[in-house]
Amino acid sequence: MNFGKEFLFFFSVLGAFNGLILSLYFSFFTRKKYLSNYFLGALLFVLSVRIGKSVFIYFDGNLPKIYLQIGLSACFFIGPFLYCFLKSTVKGLELIPESWKWMIASLFLVVLVTGICYPYEDYSLLWNQYFSKIIYLQWFVYIVMSAFVIKGILKKMFSKGQQLTPAETWLLMIFFGNVVIFIAFFLSLIRAPFTSYISGAIGFSLILYLIISVLLYRKKTDDLFLLNPNKYSGKKVNEEEVGILLGKLERVMTEQEIYRNPDLKLSDLSKGINVSSHQLSQFLNDNLGKNFTTFVNEFRINEACKIISTDHRLTLESIGYEVGFNSKSTFFAAFKKLKGTTPLSYQQHTLQK
Repeated sequence: MNFGKEFLFFFSVLGAFNGLILSLYFSFFTRKKYLSNYFLGALLFVLSVRIGKSVFIYFDGNLPKIYLQIGLSACFFIGPFLYCFLKSTVKGLELIPESWKWMIASLFLVVLVTGICYPYEDYSLLWNQYFSKIIYLQWFVYIVMSAFVIKGILKKMFSKGQQLTPAETWLLMIFFGNVVIFIAFFLSLIRAPFTSYISGAIGFSLILYLIISVLLYRKKTDDLFLLNPNKYSGKKVNEEEVGILLGKLERVMTEQEIYRNPDLKLSDLSKGINVSSHQLSQFLNDNLGKNFTTFVNEFRINEACKIISTDHRLTLESIGYEVGFNSKSTFFAAFKKLKGTTPLSYQQHTLQK
């Protein structure tokens, strides 16, 4: 391997490695847990796997065939994750729709079953002649769908007198970067003249280093791709997301009974349902019309009422501690506020029945 090839190998491999690191950052280490960040992390991960496979195969054609299978399988997710990233960003989605969950689960199932039943090592002709074409066709379809998602930004790019925001610029860079990578790999697939199998890896590395340069010089990296940060304040979530979030809250509160923890905080509850504290607080206030304390105290008081009605051996004070209050006064005040009567009056009323 001469110096030119050594440099090319190092540059491409480093790009794939940095892509993996960046995917971990957007998936796990951003302070604000935006849905779009998760999909960007997933997109960078599958791209890095696909690019890494291309690099190693290009410079060493004797690697095990499983690397080819893994690379092509990862390619099957690039288009869907690109679409989900752009759609969640443009629409400002905070919770993943059920239809997307089914789509992603179906893709994983298809890849798993195909890989087990038709391993590349034994069915290389089938993969090269048919599966690869299906994968690239699917990738192309999702690129077209993604273009429709950002059609407003694309129109703005070609309109005179309209200036793109930084978020719109970076969304276009992610989109066109994927288009360039797709074209590079597709031309290599059909063996077009003057094309190289490594060109997709080089394009990915260049785009990735541009993103990294922005992250290094930008203070607020969590909301790098937010088209309108104000959409995340004072906005009620849609009906589908309300149902999902309510279901999660109901399971955590009733099955795990975390309201019994007297030191329960908003951040604890948000972690339990996998949303940010800001999103949970906004949901409680804008969609349910109550703050965190009122929401939790409702569960505590309802449980206290059950205990008062069924167990007459416990004192009212001990019941308050049992359901999560850290003092007698806060228990009595919350009970009076939510039930319109004192715990003692409620207890006497239940005894008379």
